[in-house]
Amino acid sequence: MTETAATLSPETLSFEEALAQLERIVAELESGQAPLEKSLELYKRGAALKTLCEERLEAARLQVEKITLSKTGQVEGVAPAEFN
Repeated sequence: MTETAATLSPETLSFEEALAQLERIVAELESGQAPLEKSLELYKRGAALKTLCEERLEAARLQVEKITLSKTGQVEGVAPAEFN
């Protein structure tokens, strides 16, 4: 991760960029090679990126709608999708 990417505000990143950064951070933390201070910085950055990704996924989920059909196959309307 470059210094520029590491210092960008998470809100300026696309979902895909944030997720890619988060994956790199997880890999670096799992390697156990980062010094303690850097690990703490990475953890804080990762937590912010995780929150951002979760918020973006929830926003996308709320935008998805399902089309409801009558018994004859006619469109009756749309309703929020349920993901359970």
